Amino acid sequence: MERDLFNEEQAIFRDAYRKFLIREIEPHRESWREAGIVPREMFKKMGEQGYLLTWADEQHGGLGIEDFRYQQIMMEEDATYGEAGFFHTLHSRLVGPYLKHFGNAEQHARFIPGAVSGDSVLAVAMTEPDAGSDLAGMKSNAQDKGDYWLLNGSKTYISNGINADLVIVAAKTNPDNPRHIGLFVIERGMEGFERGRNLKKMGLKAQDTAELFFNDVKVPKANVLGDAHKGFHYLMQGLAEERLIGAVGYVASTKRAFEITRDFVIERKAFRQRIADFQNTRFKMAQLSTEIDMAQVYIDHCVQMHNQGRLDGDMAAKAKLYTSELEGRMMDEGVQLHGGAGYMDEYEICRLYTNARISRIYAGSSEIMKEIISRTIFDES
Repeated sequence: MERDLFNEEQAIFRDAYRKFLIREIEPHRESWREAGIVPREMFKKMGEQGYLLTWADEQHGGLGIEDFRYQQIMMEEDATYGEAGFFHTLHSRLVGPYLKHFGNAEQHARFIPGAVSGDSVLAVAMTEPDAGSDLAGMKSNAQDKGDYWLLNGSKTYISNGINADLVIVAAKTNPDNPRHIGLFVIERGMEGFERGRNLKKMGLKAQDTAELFFNDVKVPKANVLGDAHKGFHYLMQGLAEERLIGAVGYVASTKRAFEITRDFVIERKAFRQRIADFQNTRFKMAQLSTEIDMAQVYIDHCVQMHNQGRLDGDMAAKAKLYTSELEGRMMDEGVQLHGGAGYMDEYEICRLYTNARISRIYAGSSEIMKEIISRTIFDES
C-alpha cells in the first residue's frame, strides 16, 4: 500500500536509521535475548546518533523535532531490523515527556541531557502487585516531611527496571483522596531504593522487566514533577500518545508477521503443491492483508491528528484496541500456516507470537479500551 505520510527528509532519516539497526542491533539480538537484557551502551549508541528524545530542545542536546512521524519511522524499522525487547521508545516517548511537560526548568537542565545522550536510562513505575489499570488502587505512598517526601512501596512489571537510572514513581500523597498522586523522580543509588528480580516473561526476552522496592526513600522536593497531588491528572494526559505508540508498533509487527508468513507459504509445499495455492491460505491472507491496510490508514490518520494536537482518548483507544487484536489474529494465523515450524523458537513467527501476547494487556487492556470507547457512545447521549 502506498503511503503519502512521509516527506523526502523523513525517507532519508528512515534509510539512515535502518542502516544503524542492521549494523548495531540485528547482529546482537540473539545474545540479548539469552542474557535477558539489552546492554546499557546501546542507549548511548542511540543517543550518539540523535535517536533518543528527538523532541528535546537543542540546548539540552536534542534535535528539537516535535513531529511524531520520526518516532513512527523508527518503530516501523524496529519491527524488521531491531529488537522488540529494546525499549528505547518507552525511554524517549513514554517517560521522557513527563520530564518535559511537568518538570520545571531546573529539572529539564538536570535530567533531560543525560536522557538524550543515553547516559541516563528512563523508566516509569505505576503497576503494583495488586494494582494495574486501576491506579486508584495503588498502595505506594509518599509523606510530606517538610524538606523532603518519604516514599514507601513496591512496583512490579517495570520495563527498563534493571537498566534505569531515573525512575518516575507514582505514589499516593493524600490518604484521604486516592486520586491525589505524586510523580517522584527516583535516581539510581538513592538510599532505600532497591531492585528485585529481572522477571522471566513469555516474550520480549531481551527486555529487562523488574520489581522495584522503595523503603523510606527520602525524595528531595526538587525531584517532584509538578504538583505533588496532581500526578493522576498528569498520567492521564500521556495515555493517548502511549496508546498511539502501541498501535504504531502493533501494525508494524503485524506487517512483519504477514511478510514472513507469505514467504513461508510460497516456499513450503504440501500434497505436491505450495501451501500458498490452497484456497484456505489465499483467503486467510487476503483477509489479513485487507485488515492491515485499513489499520495502517487509521494509524496514519491518528499520527497526523496527534501532530496537530487533536488526538483524543477515544481515537487512541480505538487504535490501540483494533491494532492489538489484529496483531493477535495475525500471529495466530501465522503460526498455524507455518505448521509445526511455527512452534519452533528458531522461526521468527514463534517469537513474534509470544512477543505480541502482551499487546492486548499493557497500556490498558482491550477490555479497558472497550470501556473507554463505550463512554463516548452512551455517556454523552
